[in-house]
Amino acid sequence: IYAALGRQSGTHEAKALFLTNPTLTRAEFFEFLALELGLSAQAERSKTHFLRELTATLIQRREAGALTALIVDEAQAMPDELLEEVRLLANLETVTEKLLPVVLVGQLELAGRLQDQHLQQLKQRVALRSTLAPLTRQETAAYVAERIRIAGGEVRSVFTADAIASVFEGSGGIPRTISVLCDNALVSGFALDQRP
Repeated sequence: IYAALGRQSGTHEAKALFLTNPTLTRAEFFEFLALELGLSAQAERSKTHFLRELTATLIQRREAGALTALIVDEAQAMPDELLEEVRLLANLETVTEKLLPVVLVGQLELAGRLQDQHLQQLKQRVALRSTLAPLTRQETAAYVAERIRIAGGEVRSVFTADAIASVFEGSGGIPRTISVLCDNALVSGFALDQRP
């Protein structure tokens, strides 16, 4: 993601701040950002010092041709107060550009949360929205085959065509659910000494 952001903005270097567990307090969120950017201990404890150092660091990086982006995974789980802080951080800008692009990645519930009236200002700042559709039956089969290939196996020796069809039906084409069903099937097959 951040390589694409770097190419898009014409920068030579990109630094992504990956927040994979967004269920933090406000203080923990600022501590995370300060640590990731190498800000001072004072910035970790004071929002005022944090904002001053953050802005200076982002401007310095931008002037050097570097892009810094915040990527939040599982953003649907982020408390409202942190979503508001993200909105405010997204406001940091020079005269010509945003200093901290933000990418929110989440389950379908994220889109629903952004419809809430109290999050309308954040929703208005969303420049691009993309939704991944569930995999088709053929894509599910290809996904399972590729995962098994990467692990050093051959899909036909592990799953029958009927098993793959059942995985698709049971998962609705959701990759995470496909993986869970396949994992459970592999464990059960091992326990029953059944293959494929």
